Amino acid sequence: MGVDLSGLTDLNKADLDALTANSTPGDRAPSKAAQRSTYYAGLLATVTAATPATDWELVQRLRSQAQAVAQEMALPSTRDEDWRFTDLSPMLAIAFRAPELTTLEREAIAAFAIPEASVRVVVVNGRFAPELSNLAGLPDGVTIGSLAAVTDRERLASHLGQQGSQDAFSVLNTAGLNDGVVIELERRVQVAKPIHLLYVATADQPAISQPRCLVLAKAGDSHCTLIEDYVAIGQGGYCTNSVMEVVLGNCATLHHVRLQREGEQAIHIGKTAISQDWNSHYTLTTISQGASIARHSIDIAQTGPGTETILNGLSVATGEQLTDTHSSLVLSHPHGTADQLHKCIADDRGHTVFNGRVFVDHDAQQTNAAQLNRNLLLSPKARVDTKPQLEIIADDVKCSHGSTVSQLEETELFYCRSRGLDLATARSLLLDGFAGEILDRLPIASLRSTLARQIAQRINPGSAS
Repeated sequence: MGVDLSGLTDLNKADLDALTANSTPGDRAPSKAAQRSTYYAGLLATVTAATPATDWELVQRLRSQAQAVAQEMALPSTRDEDWRFTDLSPMLAIAFRAPELTTLEREAIAAFAIPEASVRVVVVNGRFAPELSNLAGLPDGVTIGSLAAVTDRERLASHLGQQGSQDAFSVLNTAGLNDGVVIELERRVQVAKPIHLLYVATADQPAISQPRCLVLAKAGDSHCTLIEDYVAIGQGGYCTNSVMEVVLGNCATLHHVRLQREGEQAIHIGKTAISQDWNSHYTLTTISQGASIARHSIDIAQTGPGTETILNGLSVATGEQLTDTHSSLVLSHPHGTADQLHKCIADDRGHTVFNGRVFVDHDAQQTNAAQLNRNLLLSPKARVDTKPQLEIIADDVKCSHGSTVSQLEETELFYCRSRGLDLATARSLLLDGFAGEILDRLPIASLRSTLARQIAQRINPGSAS
C-alpha cells in the first residue's frame, strides 16, 4: 500500500520554475526546506484560485487573514516536533489541483447508507450536494444547509474560524474557504436519530478537496448524534484536508462519530476543534482505517465548569499505511471530567502514531482526567510511536495517564487453541476483543457490525465475510 505516484512524479512546472529562477548551473539543488515552502505556496495558490468571490465580510476577512499567515508557512516536515513521526514527503511528488465539478447518481453512494440515520448530508469533493442529500427527516429546531447559502450571517460571526489552534493545513482550509455545511440545534432539541454527514471523494483525479463543517448546539438541553464519514469512490490518489468546528452551549450534548475510511492511495488531513461551555457533554469516537497517510488533530477546550469530555479512538494501519492521531484537551474550569482511550493496531509495515496532551490549568480544581493509549503490534516490521502527555498545574485533581505496546499474548493464543480453535481463528478472536472495546462504544448497531467486518478483513484477509 502507499501513494500511487504513476503519472504524477513531476512537480508542477511553475513550482520548479520558482525553485530554479535564480539558479545557475553551478548552484546547489534547492534545499528541502525551500522545496516544502514552494510546494505549500503552490497548494495555497491552487485553493485560493478555485475560491469564488464573496460579499460576505466575515469570509473575506477569514480568507485574507489565513492567506497572510500562510505566506510564512511551509509543508510540515519531520523536523517539526508535532510532525516528527509523520513524513509528508510523498506529497511533494504530486501536483494536486482543485477538484472538478462531479455529478454522482444516488446509486453510487448507496453502499454507504446507514439505516439508523434518517437524515443524510452529502458533500462531494468538498462541495455540498443537495441533490444527493436527504433532509426531509429533520426535526423542528434543527437547521442544516450550505455555508454559501446562509442568509442570517451575524449569528456565525463569533464561531466560524474561531475554534482551535491554527496549523499549516487548517490555515490552508480557511484560506480557500468557500462552501461548507452548517448544522444548528436550537435550545432543548432532542434529535432521536443520527445525522449522517457523508464526505465522498471521487478518486479519479489528483485533487485536493477541503470540506468544512460548523456545528452549533445552542445553550439548553439539546442532544444529537452526528456521524462524520469519509469515503471514496475509486482508488486513485487525492488529498482531503478537512476542518470540523463544534461549539456546544451550556448543557448541550453531542455524540460525535468520525469514520475515516478513504481510498488506499489517499492522503487525509483532518482537524476537529471543539469548544464546550459549562455542563456540556461531548463524546468523540474515531475509527481510522483508510488512506495511505492519515493525520487527525483534535483540539478541545473546556470553557466552563462541570464539563464532560469522552474520547474513544481506534486506528488500524496495515501494508505501509501511516495513521497519526494528535489530541489536545485543555481543562481550565473546576469539576471537569475527561476520559480518553485510544487503541492502535499495526500490521505488516504499518505505522501508528499517538500524541495525546491533557492540560489541567490552575483553576481546574476537582478535575478528574484519565488517558490511556494501548497499542498492538502484529508484525516485526510494524511500528508504533506513542507520547501521552499530562500537564497539571491545579493541586486538587485526580488524573492518570499511560501507554502500552504489546503483541498478541502467546498464553492467550494457547488458551484459545487448547479449546479447539485453529491459530487463525484464535488470532481473529483476540483481535476482535481488542478492537471491540472501542467499536462497542459506537451508538449505531449497523456501524459496529460493518466496521468490525471491515477491520477483520484488513488484519485477517479472507477471515471475515
